[in-house]
Amino acid sequence: MAGRKRRKLKSLAKSVMNSKRVTTSNNIDNLELQSWSDLPTELLEMIFCHLTLEDNIHASVVCKRWHAAAISVRVVNQSPWLMYFPKYGNLYEFYDPAQRKTHSLELPELYGSRVCYTKDGWLLQYRPRTHRVFFFNPFSKEMVKLPRFELTYQIVAFSSSPTTTGCVVFTVKHISPTIVAISTCHPGATQWVTVNYQNRLPFVSSIWNKVIFCSGVFYCLSLTGWLGIFNPVERTWNVLVVPPPKCPENFFAKNWWKGKFMAENNGDILVIYTYFSENPIMFKLNRSNMIWDEMKSLDGVTLFASFLSSHSRINLPGIMRNSIYFSKVRFFGKRCISYSLDDSRYYPRKQCHDWGEQDPFENIWIEPPEDLSTFI
Repeated sequence: MAGRKRRKLKSLAKSVMNSKRVTTSNNIDNLELQSWSDLPTELLEMIFCHLTLEDNIHASVVCKRWHAAAISVRVVNQSPWLMYFPKYGNLYEFYDPAQRKTHSLELPELYGSRVCYTKDGWLLQYRPRTHRVFFFNPFSKEMVKLPRFELTYQIVAFSSSPTTTGCVVFTVKHISPTIVAISTCHPGATQWVTVNYQNRLPFVSSIWNKVIFCSGVFYCLSLTGWLGIFNPVERTWNVLVVPPPKCPENFFAKNWWKGKFMAENNGDILVIYTYFSENPIMFKLNRSNMIWDEMKSLDGVTLFASFLSSHSRINLPGIMRNSIYFSKVRFFGKRCISYSLDDSRYYPRKQCHDWGEQDPFENIWIEPPEDLSTFI
């Protein structure tokens, strides 16, 4: 009886093993018949989320399934590019700090002009010889002309893309410590409007832009750190009773005014003070108490600082977060100088940060084009 039971168990075990071999053989045959395009969507997304933007674009043209997976994980918020203005010729270079690559474009339309400001991928340009002021998009080659105006030592900014309703161009220049001349214009206007305003507090405008547009108004940082506000709808000007940010004495040496930068992030007004290899000091405007609070973290935000306009970004690659990227590139155009708040140090180390040696009109941060295929 026991022998019969053992024979049945042995036969059953043999049948199970044979069944497993058949199943395994069929699975191997099925795997051999599958192609890369048959990978599960979840697995494709896991792979594509680790690719660079350039490789993501390349992968997206393989097939429809790969395209859908690549698009679903593609980083939408790209870092701005550092646009270089040549001293001669029409070849302009664009440095991508995320990929550490440089792209080039021929832009004869900008010949004889200098840059004033950037926002939403548009440049505000000025031709000193003819006093011509115009918007230009270097990627679409669109141009929007404004009435002629003499820009000497004014700080200049605009509120939004010139193709949007409500775009305002704003300039401010001090006539005396207590009087400023504010000029405004908009696409389609036939002339600029200039009005003199009396200040309650002294306001001496900087020759390098420290101005941003936030929550419907322009914020301007004076040469000595006072904050002026202009409302383009109500056409009102006011200098806030907010004491300038406090910095160590060594921050106010030669060319100290060039080492200040101003940016906006999600409605917050940020100011960055730098001096040589000293760690930067950052402040955020506390509107409730009307003081400048020193910041020890950016909470993952990335700032891009340059003389004529500065920008902020969120959701960039992890290595770029909680950092400030400056408009200087070292190691033959391969490494942008940055400061990490997490590590409390500059990258690369021991670099000279004397902004007095850099031409303010040499470069500027600008939004990259949505379609990068022309550069690949």
